[in-house]
Amino acid sequence: VEMPNMNGLEFLEKIMRLRPMPVVMVSTLTQAGAETTVAALEMGAVDAIGKPMDGTPAAVAFADLALKVKAAARSRVRSRSDAPPAAPAAPADYRPDPNLVLAIGASTGGVEALLTILQGFPANCPATVITQHMPATFTKSFAARLDKVCAPVVSEAEDGAPVKPGHIYIAPGGEAHLEVTGASPRCRLVRSDTVNGHRPSVDVLFHSVIGLSRPMAGVILTGMGKDGAKGLLAMREAGARTFGQDESSSVVYGMPKAAHEMGAVERQLPLHRLRPAILDACAASPRAVTPAA
Repeated sequence: VEMPNMNGLEFLEKIMRLRPMPVVMVSTLTQAGAETTVAALEMGAVDAIGKPMDGTPAAVAFADLALKVKAAARSRVRSRSDAPPAAPAAPADYRPDPNLVLAIGASTGGVEALLTILQGFPANCPATVITQHMPATFTKSFAARLDKVCAPVVSEAEDGAPVKPGHIYIAPGGEAHLEVTGASPRCRLVRSDTVNGHRPSVDVLFHSVIGLSRPMAGVILTGMGKDGAKGLLAMREAGARTFGQDESSSVVYGMPKAAHEMGAVERQLPLHRLRPAILDACAASPRAVTPAA
């Protein structure tokens, strides 16, 4: 991302401000590269791919690049000045259901979507677990960024970590699936084959939450493919409240479309209306949050 006279982030900022277009970020799999990539995704880059430093053959390292570029070409990119109105903040007396677990899945365009939703979460938010498709090493930087700008505690999920209100857990990228298990819910990192071409997989997370036998809510956000659709349907059939991002606000209307078409989504809403609806569904008392107009 280093360029003569102007670095890549400065160039991206100008592009997104003056002539928005789809951008796929290619960055080294280092801490500095991860931080730069998260910043680029926050600024509106559609997707990212890691450039390994360990001698991995280019054909292996960039196997998904063509797919990501094709998806980016079909994505919806808007000027930052076209952002919808902010949703109202949760009331000061908001209280989540202490037994509920909220599971969220996202892929292409998910960084911006998650920032929009989570920046308005109160410090005592519902216990929240998230699978965002993202290369290994990038998720730790993403969690650190969210922790800086969000009221709840945000961290990359660790095996055995208790899942509790006021905390948000991000699935580590690349090596394991995030599950939530146990009578007293804990994060479990399960090393197994990819599911729907992904590791971690949204479907794996959603299916694991069903086994908790406690109140739950599921959200599927922008992303290409169908990962999470079957899991969200299973959650809804098990009694969960379920939400999906609508087509107009999705960067790529793939995952939420698949979920909506199979009947997995109870309410499909534009991004700026999702947070109030989610918090209301997760509240200890009904109608704790007034949905945005």
